[in-house]
Amino acid sequence: MEHKRRLALRRTALGLTLATLLALPLMSTADQTAPGRAGRTVLTLSGDITAGGAQGRLDLDMAALAALPQHSFTTRTPWYPQPVQFTGPLLRDVLALAGARGHQLTAVALNDYRVDLPVADAQRWNVIVARLQDGKPMSVRQKGPLFIVYPFDDSEELRSERYYGRSAWQLRRLLVK
Repeated sequence: MEHKRRLALRRTALGLTLATLLALPLMSTADQTAPGRAGRTVLTLSGDITAGGAQGRLDLDMAALAALPQHSFTTRTPWYPQPVQFTGPLLRDVLALAGARGHQLTAVALNDYRVDLPVADAQRWNVIVARLQDGKPMSVRQKGPLFIVYPFDDSEELRSERYYGRSAWQLRRLLVK
């Protein structure tokens, strides 16, 4: 019960309504099947987080990510020939939902590719966990269903190998350290 109360307070702090809170299911490990399907876990946060109780694990489905405030930007990337519009919650909002306390993240892709990025990036830049590309859900073939994307066109500093390398497509897990 204490876990639900803490989780509800955290979501309220993000400005979500009570009705939205009730619509944010936390999926058990048994419910994890094909990523991207409504009701199925698409992102797992673990490590130094306060959500998830003693397990220290928060499983989110696509509806939970869509219920967070959504942000969009269009940016050029090294992976697409033309600028692409990405939409999704800010990474900092996802971390706040989980009650992340660490200073480092390890993003893990569906194929177990791993990349480390500082939590400070999520505070400094409007980094998003993109769930839409040009207004449409992303398939695994299109680097989805989730893609950590920096707003590369916002700053010359972001247009570098350092930040391109911190982007993670086919995102599946975030480990907070």
